[in-house]
Amino acid sequence: MFQRILVANRGEIALRIIRACRELGVETVAVFSETDRGSAYLDLADEAICIGPPKSAESYLKIKSIISACEVSGAEAVHPGYGFLAENAHFADVCRDSGYEFIGPSSDAMRLLGDKNAAREAAAKAGVPRVPGSDGLVQSDADALKFARNVRFPVLIKASAGGGGRGMRVARDTEQLKGAIQQAQQEAQSAFGNGDVYLEKYVENPRHVEVQIVADKHANAVHLWERDCSMQRRHQKLIEESPAPNLKRATREAMCKAAVKLVKEAGYYNAGTIEFIVDKDENFYFIEMNARIQVEHPVTELVTGIDLIKTQIRVASGEPLPFKQSDIKQTGWAIECRVNAEDPEHNFRPCPGRIEKLIIPGGFGVRFDSHVHSGYSVPPTYDSMVGKLLVHQNTRQEAIDCMRRCLTELKVEGIKTSAPLQLKILESKEFQSGNIDTGLIERKFMQPKVPT
Repeated sequence: MFQRILVANRGEIALRIIRACRELGVETVAVFSETDRGSAYLDLADEAICIGPPKSAESYLKIKSIISACEVSGAEAVHPGYGFLAENAHFADVCRDSGYEFIGPSSDAMRLLGDKNAAREAAAKAGVPRVPGSDGLVQSDADALKFARNVRFPVLIKASAGGGGRGMRVARDTEQLKGAIQQAQQEAQSAFGNGDVYLEKYVENPRHVEVQIVADKHANAVHLWERDCSMQRRHQKLIEESPAPNLKRATREAMCKAAVKLVKEAGYYNAGTIEFIVDKDENFYFIEMNARIQVEHPVTELVTGIDLIKTQIRVASGEPLPFKQSDIKQTGWAIECRVNAEDPEHNFRPCPGRIEKLIIPGGFGVRFDSHVHSGYSVPPTYDSMVGKLLVHQNTRQEAIDCMRRCLTELKVEGIKTSAPLQLKILESKEFQSGNIDTGLIERKFMQPKVPT
């Protein structure tokens, strides 16, 4: 086991890792930008080092600064969390070449699965169902048009690198196709430094279901069942739950087995998530893999009782998985709401600012993962997430009722948050019945207001 780990991230996930390390008896080094100087969670680390100014490119994304922090602090390993450098294979190489273990997969697996086009090819080799897609990257408008006519519109243009919905456009006819490709390429180049895109048949109103996996360096791989992440707007998740509602047991098991086959085919180790879309007939198709811990990992932790951050650290240190597939059960129902500093009534406009008062809900089966507090100022520089509100109850209805109560108790005064919208979603007949899909929020909750 490592003696000292550097946490190459900030905010909620940095605090989550620091807490897990403390329970393991591992010292931590927190890095921070000038924006985050003085943040309360930094006091919980054994050492805190400033790595640069507010801009991510000059701090949390600056590899040289992070490696320098490792050198001066005596860290043995680096945990990247999610976002920033978490899926950067070059960063993983630099860490390991410098003598610091990267708490994540091998750089080869990251390159393979981080490139969506290459990941699709790996899925094909593993026999995992895929959405019909273009044969490689888009090379010309003519090739794109030929593919779109073969599979029939609409088609989805997707960036080969990155994630989070960026570099993604839908084209419903020939007129839209060229412009959508150019927009996706430009956005992907700006966001990821890679403008490559490919095409997929667009599945209308699918569900988004993902499978959590973890694998060790001894060729052991297991799944920790699935999460439904269909409640999203513009590909940004707002509510996640496990198990996935209204999903046949056979579909669930087949999807989870397919996820394990893929990670074994890729020689993957550490934690990761295989993402699928599911159509109305419960056909499921691989779309991509996130080669890191996910924001919504606590949903899986609640229903399985497995601490994923501790598992990541143990796997990275060379330990075998302490459990077999038969040991992993789904117990009860968990729901997570990502509470973001944004205004849903005004096109989800970011709402940075000072939190004047914070009241956190509690009670049986309630968890709030956050680094904020009364008096904390949410910066405009980084992700707008204030915290993750989670509940775990015996049944889905009990979990919904508990989350509704928690959202009414949660008070974040001084800024606008997504919580009022999430309460409306939970109270809707569609969510209550489990008849959900990735387009529900935009169809029902984001309609333009009609002047009165």
